Amino acid sequence: MIKVAIVGGSGYTGVELTRILHKHPHVEITSITSERNANQRVSDVFPHLRNISLKYESMNIESILGKADLFFLCLPHKTSQDVVARLHNAGKRIIDLSADYRLKKASIYTKWYDTEHHYTHLLKKAVYGLPEIWRERIRRASIVANPGCYPVSAILGLAPIIGEEFIDHESIVIDSKSGTSGAGRSPAQPFMYCEVNESVKAYSVTRHRHTPEIEQELSLISGRKINVTFTPHLMPMDRGILSTIYVTCKKRVTLSTIVERYREYYSNEPFVRVLPEGVHPVTKAVKGTNFCDISVFLDTHAGSRRLIIISTIDNLIKGASGNAVQNMNIMFGFDETEGLRDISVFP
Repeated sequence: MIKVAIVGGSGYTGVELTRILHKHPHVEITSITSERNANQRVSDVFPHLRNISLKYESMNIESILGKADLFFLCLPHKTSQDVVARLHNAGKRIIDLSADYRLKKASIYTKWYDTEHHYTHLLKKAVYGLPEIWRERIRRASIVANPGCYPVSAILGLAPIIGEEFIDHESIVIDSKSGTSGAGRSPAQPFMYCEVNESVKAYSVTRHRHTPEIEQELSLISGRKINVTFTPHLMPMDRGILSTIYVTCKKRVTLSTIVERYREYYSNEPFVRVLPEGVHPVTKAVKGTNFCDISVFLDTHAGSRRLIIISTIDNLIKGASGNAVQNMNIMFGFDETEGLRDISVFP
């Protein structure tokens, strides 16, 4: 049994972490912080968590330091930097769900997040927490940088073929659509019901902060510099991500060969499902679960050699909290699926 603390526990990812970890057979939640809801019972703020008797407390690092072996940080970008450093210096293990330790180069972090990184020595120690790619590194890590939601869908969609010579590595286009929970729980006009309902819009075109994260990881997997065109869209739904990824093939290849490559690559992965040929992934099929569903199509119309990969995840689970629990299981030697089986609260 390990003791865990959830720092920043009243946002969407913190609430999902609380829900999942409360039922985990090897975990005791000993502290949950929230400035907004300090001194209120978790069950009073979130009625669907009625079995949790803990109260939210203010984020006082000194007071919570001795309460846990592992700290999940669900804090805003820029805020996690200092908290991670203080916990690390105290010998604690950390899973950070912000972007503060995902990018390996401080200069790139500064460019995309408009702030300096004050702990560049820890960037070298932090492990990018995508289990399907970096499982062995995660196992030994003291700091795990949990991936962003869009990058999870994009990287898992491309990983099996990104190193292959039959694709044009300069042709990658990623078109992603997300539910509004991806923007967080803090109120903001663009995400109000009347603004989002019955409407679809692209946003942060050419400048979304997940772009360098996607490019960094694809470059590491492929062993070459990868640049992508990434465009996110906001959808009138609560949760879910669907990414449609376009890649041009440089030479003739059959769909069955590509699908077999995907099946082989993910054959031992408990949370990636490569769908049969012709089956389209849908967000409802992964809602509330830690699965990533992937399907591959080959467009040969009019001589085209366009490869189309579609991947779907729940942005709050595989794109955040569920993936974080998967990382925890790896770090502490638990079965990787522990606490993540049958977690959906949706029909």
